[in-house]
Amino acid sequence: MRRAFLNPASSATRPADRAGRVRGVALVALALMAAPLAACSGDAVRTLATDAGYGPRVVAAPDFVTESRSKEAPAFMPVGVDAPKRPVRAKSAESQKALAAELEGARGRNESRGRAAESAGRGAAAAIKPAPAAAQ
Repeated sequence: MRRAFLNPASSATRPADRAGRVRGVALVALALMAAPLAACSGDAVRTLATDAGYGPRVVAAPDFVTESRSKEAPAFMPVGVDAPKRPVRAKSAESQKALAAELEGARGRNESRGRAAESAGRGAAAAIKPAPAAAQ
């Protein structure tokens, strides 16, 4: 007498095994469908969900809100709009050298001022005597 659970050919015909395989195929199909949707922007997915009735309902603003809003253009940049591109100009070799010389000069001046302040601090510290301790 052969047992069914030892025979691999008979285990494929059991309903529990078929359901497991169907679930596995469904999971693979779901994963394959989820990958392209994950690559989409959130707006496309949100639009699809809203069109299907799963997203938030669009509610028109009440009259008092639309009437109280300013009719002129806002002073701030709206969300989703990029700032205007600024032209970037490269410095010429002469202007780079001039800038480097200017920065080196400023560095030298700052170092000399620091040395002068340090020596002035030493002289002032030597002239100051601590107050005598009060005798008890």
